[in-house]
Amino acid sequence: MTPIRIIVCGFGNVGRAFVRLIEDKQGDLKSRYGIAPQIHAVVDIGGAAIADTHGLPLGQLRELMDSGQSIERMASFGRAGMSGAAILQSIPADVLVEATPTNLVDGEPARTHINAALNKGMDVITANKGPVVLFYKDLQERMQSSGGRLFMSAATAAALPTLDVGKLCAAGARIQAVEGILNGTTNYILTRMGREGCDYATALQAAQDLGIAETDPTLDVEGFDTRNKIILIANQLFDQCLGITDVETVGITGVRREDIEKAQTDGRVIKLIGSVRRENNRLCIKVAPEALEADHPLAGVHLSEKGISFDTDSMGRITVTGGHSSPTGAAAALLKDLIHARCFQTQRQP
Repeated sequence: MTPIRIIVCGFGNVGRAFVRLIEDKQGDLKSRYGIAPQIHAVVDIGGAAIADTHGLPLGQLRELMDSGQSIERMASFGRAGMSGAAILQSIPADVLVEATPTNLVDGEPARTHINAALNKGMDVITANKGPVVLFYKDLQERMQSSGGRLFMSAATAAALPTLDVGKLCAAGARIQAVEGILNGTTNYILTRMGREGCDYATALQAAQDLGIAETDPTLDVEGFDTRNKIILIANQLFDQCLGITDVETVGITGVRREDIEKAQTDGRVIKLIGSVRRENNRLCIKVAPEALEADHPLAGVHLSEKGISFDTDSMGRITVTGGHSSPTGAAAALLKDLIHARCFQTQRQP
């Protein structure tokens, strides 16, 4: 049995869901994969909990979560004011799970966490898009010099398998283009507009009432979340170092009821699409609402579902849809990357 020492930075909804999955699936992880993940430290804004040599007791950790208490209040293990940077310097571990809130200004504190872990040769599994969108080239260089690895499935549409399909399932094929519905909020709004004939503001309010859209939905409806995800997909699958200024981005705030009705009359459906494709020996990447033909494989992706479609030279078109858009879905993607990192990818390469 292989113990895996894990540091979790960020103990919000995703970080807590990840710890619950580790506890719930202990038997499965041992019997199916021969691994025994141990949570050796958890860090949040107020401090941390640090384990002894055997990891934090997961039952006690669950009781803390269920009671709504902050991590630094964990009896015998809590450390008020302890930072992620300090823990990564002082606690030996194999894997960093980075689940702090995304910061697209300077990538902090996740950038500091990820750099520290990679510098020690650790594997990094991140749900945080900030550092990998803003500093992708730097992270690649850091991995090459340290031997650490970076896994980012949870940052590229969570439970929807995007990078897995492109890198593993399409191995040997040349990917010519990728198109994705990568944001469940915008897809929900456009679906409601199409089904009910309502305007954008009404559909947005419905999404907010259900908790699908944030009170400030800018990141989603302006296309920025889709942009961030398609950047990561393009960088990984097309060997690029693209940033946010390289992507032409148009959101859905300008989509009118009349646009939806015109598309329906023409037998089409409007979706917010993030795409990257090879055209005339150059790479074209953009985010924009597109009127898809009814037989397009993404045309039938509705409400808060997501989907991605790969056009390849030898395998034809490969399309995957679904996956939970939730903290549990993101946590499941973190766990999937952990299994891939420790069980199926033996070469320490970025």
